[in-house]
Amino acid sequence: MATSLNSHFSFPTSESKTSRFPDWYSPETGIYTSKHASVSIPTDPYLDVVSFIFSHQHQGVTAFIDSSSGYSISYSKLLPLVQSMASGLHHLGVSKGDVVLLLLPNSLHYPIIFFSVLYLGAIVTPMNPLSSMSEIKKQIADSNVCFAFTLLETVDKLEKLGVHAIGVPENMNLDSEKVDFSPFYKLMAGQSGNKAPRPVIKQQDTAAIMYSSGTTGTSKGVVLTHGNFIAMIELFVKFEASQYEYPGSENVYLAALPMFHIYGLSLFVVGLLSLGSTVVVMRKFNAGELVKVIDKYGITHFPVVPPILTALTMSAKGVYENYFKSLKQVSCGAAPTSRKSIEDFVQAFPHVDFIQGYGMTESTAVGTRGFNTGKHHKYSSIGLLAPNMQAKVVDLNSGSSMPPGDYGELWASFWDSLILYSLAIYIIAPADLEAILITHPEILDAAVTGAIDEACGEIPVAFVVRRHGCTLTHGAVMDFVAKQVAPYKKVRKVVFTNSIPRSAAGKILRRELKKFLSSRL
Repeated sequence: MATSLNSHFSFPTSESKTSRFPDWYSPETGIYTSKHASVSIPTDPYLDVVSFIFSHQHQGVTAFIDSSSGYSISYSKLLPLVQSMASGLHHLGVSKGDVVLLLLPNSLHYPIIFFSVLYLGAIVTPMNPLSSMSEIKKQIADSNVCFAFTLLETVDKLEKLGVHAIGVPENMNLDSEKVDFSPFYKLMAGQSGNKAPRPVIKQQDTAAIMYSSGTTGTSKGVVLTHGNFIAMIELFVKFEASQYEYPGSENVYLAALPMFHIYGLSLFVVGLLSLGSTVVVMRKFNAGELVKVIDKYGITHFPVVPPILTALTMSAKGVYENYFKSLKQVSCGAAPTSRKSIEDFVQAFPHVDFIQGYGMTESTAVGTRGFNTGKHHKYSSIGLLAPNMQAKVVDLNSGSSMPPGDYGELWASFWDSLILYSLAIYIIAPADLEAILITHPEILDAAVTGAIDEACGEIPVAFVVRRHGCTLTHGAVMDFVAKQVAPYKKVRKVVFTNSIPRSAAGKILRRELKKFLSSRL
């Protein structure tokens, strides 16, 4: 990942008299240290994230609201619903260590299902419901899925794969008599009001297997423990809330980001419950509904990705000044944001605090976070390293550590009460797409890298070497890939070339591909 510490870390430097380096960087070790004080993480090894979440005292009243129907779940009813579903799952044989697939879009059911699985010591593996069947089969086999919650139309397909599946309704209506969803409502009702027996669950026990896009190979399952989620709550959600004067229980968040992604899962399903915030859930992002939803529910905080940021800016055009008055903060992450998109947003929403953040699946969304004050703000920055976090910037060729202002690959590590996590951070994971491209009979070689895109932040670009004499077109290549992957993974641009740049060891030189793309901008 090409990165500059000047552009990513925006804060005043206090250089010593004997060194030209700021105190948050060590030239001896090459380590960048968080400017924030370390945060204590619970040390009880037998603490699970469900118990941790529901032990928090706050003034929150409403936990979740469905944006389309207005149906809501109060904090007082949330834990009983989780316990009831856990009882039903226990009756069906789900137990500690079992892996449960959540192949679902956003809904009020999502957090209830998530916590009920973890309540039993079982493991959740989320997945985009738009994934292709080949992608679904791969994840089921790789994570050893034995049970699934999915859309009604996918139930039979999963059953044929040997996975017991339950169809989940779009909206929460416990009085529904629709026969197709009777197994789900029966599950929600639990088992004669009896609570499921709880196994011994440790912080180091696996809570979720999240599939990131991978780095140097194919897509990999990232194992996240109960301790990872607990650390995320302390280092990300609760810490950020502590930086502001208003209490978290007064915040109303709009959940348009997918809950199956680490960004949405960490915030909307898990972390915000510790603050008592209200989460308004959009089943699917709809730009045309933004103005109405934000105004109707008094949205104060809106976490977004670059395309949603652009849509939000566009929605401000032509509306009356009294709209968006409740909005306090918009935070953007998950992909690079162009300077123009930021400038357009700030101009359209001068009263809204805009910040960026950076994290990844392996760190449970912990990474960096921006904070603006009256004296210091830099909208283009992704902010400061989170508490308990350290980083290095490493030269791609020599492997040596780079000081502030230089470019290289970002390495990061953070620690909670039990373990140190070392991470190598990248932007794009091309191996899955390359594996598909190379199976085309008219493609001799292929490589994929990311290109900056004004609307999306970054898009996959395929470099393709055609076999001699073939007439393969750009559209044919994109269609070939699109049929085998989820929509968000599709190749958006194709470049035909005579050869793929490789090292002596055969490794694709992606920096050369990026240099080529940059030269054409």
